[in-house]
Amino acid sequence: MHDLPFVAFLGAILACGFYRPFMFVLAYAYIDIVSPQRLTYSLLNSVPVSLIAVALAVGGWAVADDKKDLRIAPRQVMILILLAYCYYTTVNADFPREALEKWDWVWKALAFAFFLPFTLRTRLRIEALLLFMIASAAAIIITGGIKTLASGGGYGELNLMITNNSGLYEGSTISTVAICIIPLILWFTRHGTIFKPDWRVKLFCAALIFACLLIPIGTSTRTGLLCIGLLAALRLRDSRRPLVYLAGITTLGLVAVPFLPQAFMERMGTIKTYQGDSSASTRVAVWQWTMDYVKTRPTGGGFEAYRQNRIRYEKVNVDTVGGQAKVERTLELDQARAYHSAYFEMLGEQGYFGLGLWLLVNIAGILRMEVLRRRYRKAEGEDDWIAPLASALQSGHIIYLLGAVFIAIAFQPFVYMLIGAQIGLDLYCAKKRAAALWRPMGRARQRPAEVAAA
Repeated sequence: MHDLPFVAFLGAILACGFYRPFMFVLAYAYIDIVSPQRLTYSLLNSVPVSLIAVALAVGGWAVADDKKDLRIAPRQVMILILLAYCYYTTVNADFPREALEKWDWVWKALAFAFFLPFTLRTRLRIEALLLFMIASAAAIIITGGIKTLASGGGYGELNLMITNNSGLYEGSTISTVAICIIPLILWFTRHGTIFKPDWRVKLFCAALIFACLLIPIGTSTRTGLLCIGLLAALRLRDSRRPLVYLAGITTLGLVAVPFLPQAFMERMGTIKTYQGDSSASTRVAVWQWTMDYVKTRPTGGGFEAYRQNRIRYEKVNVDTVGGQAKVERTLELDQARAYHSAYFEMLGEQGYFGLGLWLLVNIAGILRMEVLRRRYRKAEGEDDWIAPLASALQSGHIIYLLGAVFIAIAFQPFVYMLIGAQIGLDLYCAKKRAAALWRPMGRARQRPAEVAAA
């Protein structure tokens, strides 16, 4: 009985795909984000639902979709090159068996990011993809928000539907994603067309944003707190009344502090004293090891290369007794510590070239969204939604890059869907501009009598 709702929901989406093949793309997005096969006991986890969904998505596009004006964006080419390079490093990995396990899902994320923009031909499809991404993440976020209100949560203690601490079910990762989708949720409160932004939609979006803000509290992740601060700064750019906005944010923060759980406040206090926290101390040590490692292996060691590290770090504890500070230093030894940073993950696994290419993909996306934001900033009528969406996608991407400093999420599928949506929006706008230029050119080539008749 526990599995039936998941099977029925997924079956309904796939059934709709035979009528509208783009639904297969949305089904794959749902499967990749929520991982319903990990939530069931037997019915879905014994079937390769992800492979089936992506096969139907590509097949449906190949058979039924319009290929007119098909274009490949430069960033799609970069993603394809990154995919090929990751294959090369996997073949030559320091840990071949472990590398293949990670490659098994990384190549799917990169390949789908390359394919996704081909399907985003209309505003409706772009909006539908973002809506499914938000709704899928919301299934995890709302659960976490409710449990945070009920118990207060705690670092490593908030159970997000499953006990498997991977993917979006990992505390720091879901905290980053929860904050980065807030600009997109706000966009739907003004420009959504699938669900008209009436009071019911706005009320739900407000409740979802509240749940998103609760996730960093429930998971007690420092990364989430930093992402909230960056979100507040980015929203200031689009605020029409910056002074009122600053006053409101400051007041809200002061009012919220007394209601925050003690465990969260203690965890955030370690930001200033990171040397006293083993988690933060080992990160710095692993980052130093990674920089030393690529000096002898510039192409990277392939996936899971961190397993060979041996680190030594100093842990510093400061206790105040009778008004005097007592400093205690201890030397700690550890091995096979993960990177805890997407940047060092790319550097250690893919080397200098892989890191540079990955940075280029991300930075190019931020710059392209800035171009669209400025180009359509004063647009009205049917194009008034483009600049706000470009701004929301850009803000979400920047927040992800901040969170990626402290989490090894260089190949997080959710982010590559966000990048795919960016490319789709960029190509959609390029087609609109090309069509607008072609109309007067085509009209000018007609004979005077034909122009008059037209």
